[in-house]
Amino acid sequence: MDINTVREAVTLASFVVFIGIVTWAWSGANRQRFEEDAQLPFEEDDEFSASGNEQQGNKGVRR
Repeated sequence: MDINTVREAVTLASFVVFIGIVTWAWSGANRQRFEEDAQLPFEEDDEFSASGNEQQGNKGVRR
């Protein structure tokens, strides 16, 4: 087996995996989950605000 044959096989396998990932990501079954995950950065972090850490400022930060 020639090294170029191995390279071709790895390239082909990588392409097939890439197409599989793209198909999975764009499938309709995952749409709802991805929509919810896309909104996570915009939601308030209730745990952080409830603990009062946001009002402490930089008191606990070492420099």
